[in-house]
Amino acid sequence: MIPENSGPAAVIVLAAGAGTRMKSRTPKILHEIGGRSMVGHALLAARSINPRQLAIVVRHERDLVARHLSELDPAAVIVDQDDIPGTGRAVEAALEALDADQHLTGTVVVTYGDVPLLSGDLLAELVATHEREANAVTVLTAVLDDATGYGRILRADDGTVTGIVEHKDASDAERLIREVNSGIYAFEAAVLRDALAHVTTDNSQGEKYLTDVLGLARQAGGRVAAVVTGDRWQVEGANDRVQLSALGAELNRRTVEAWMRAGVTVVDPATTWIDSSVTLDEDVRILPNTQLHGATTVARDAVVGPDTTLTDVTIGEGAKVVRTHGSGAVIGADAAVGPFTYLRPGTVLGESGKIGAFYETKNVTIGRGSKLSHLGYAGDAEIGEDTNIGCGNITANYDGEKKHRTVIGSGVRTGSNTVFVAPVTVGDGAYSGAGAVIRKDVPAGALALTIAAQRNTEGWVAANRPGTLSAELAQAATPDSSSTPASTEEGKQ
Repeated sequence: MIPENSGPAAVIVLAAGAGTRMKSRTPKILHEIGGRSMVGHALLAARSINPRQLAIVVRHERDLVARHLSELDPAAVIVDQDDIPGTGRAVEAALEALDADQHLTGTVVVTYGDVPLLSGDLLAELVATHEREANAVTVLTAVLDDATGYGRILRADDGTVTGIVEHKDASDAERLIREVNSGIYAFEAAVLRDALAHVTTDNSQGEKYLTDVLGLARQAGGRVAAVVTGDRWQVEGANDRVQLSALGAELNRRTVEAWMRAGVTVVDPATTWIDSSVTLDEDVRILPNTQLHGATTVARDAVVGPDTTLTDVTIGEGAKVVRTHGSGAVIGADAAVGPFTYLRPGTVLGESGKIGAFYETKNVTIGRGSKLSHLGYAGDAEIGEDTNIGCGNITANYDGEKKHRTVIGSGVRTGSNTVFVAPVTVGDGAYSGAGAVIRKDVPAGALALTIAAQRNTEGWVAANRPGTLSAELAQAATPDSSSTPASTEEGKQ
């Protein structure tokens, strides 16, 4: 690991472009892959080489972008590009801002906010080569099968770089060159500062090109060299949604593969999506059609999936989560969730607990060994240990204006279709009968019943639904019965 602030003098991240080909109200660099904005990936790579300073150049949707950057990296210097267009001017503005604090000396790396797969390892290699060879400029390049649209790298017989020619300006022979410019560089600060002062906007685009620095550095006697990467994805940018999707798929492929090599079983990598921020332990098993997002963590021997989407969920050792959609939840060790379960934020399921089929939970703490097996809702509630919540139970926590809390003790057994009308408390070891509506507190060890006498109106179908199948079947079952309804109540004749 590189010691803090022991890397290059500075990294400058260019993030001022409008990204019009995205056709989006969201600035290009704020589009996400792998659970993180593109510029977020870029800043992680930049910080991983421990620069003494980090500057980010912004312009399009300045306030929105700057707010996002400040959340990601409060220590970064945010620099506004002025009305002079071009990458050269963007870097010059960043240098001016950084020099105002302390005159930069040493290596300055320039990279971009829309190159999300660029790794810190590759940036570190670029810096190491640049400093080892005492280059004035070192450019990161890649060799592509189809280099159409890219600037080509021109080399001298000794392998040094003599220049970069843009595709539109290249000759037929130059267009056969497959080594292309990534736009990512390491510069000697003094060389960069002096060269930018001499770069003009006298070109067809009226822009101040950063690529012009290479020729000026060479004219001044500096050595210009290149580091070639065999991994083209690390220098690929995203200019539209198609490229963004391709980068996202490649990032996910690499993320899934890395977890498999770290001891995680992924049954179907093609249908598994794992954000860069997710943490998995050895011997986790991920089943098909599973998506793990945000700060999700999964402990050893847990099984997740199939058909499961989790965001910011913590899963304990040996737990099983099947066909579940969840966010902001905690699932204890050896607990079971699903299938067809919806875990909303604030759900905490204790060790060996269960939230079963067709259940929704929100802001509820469920103690060790307690079970909410099927067809219910638990919200704004606290449930003790070793409690069994029957089928169809709900906590009626909302009165139309305010949310209220239900507290259910340990060792409680509730009958099917019990409704807890909050605020209400059920003591330890209590029971409820089927269909009970609990409106008052239940003491420990009590049985809560809300029973109304059952009323049967005999002959009702024949009298009120004559000629229907139900009437015919009822008549066949009771041939001697009268068509005149007769009412009886439970316990009476």
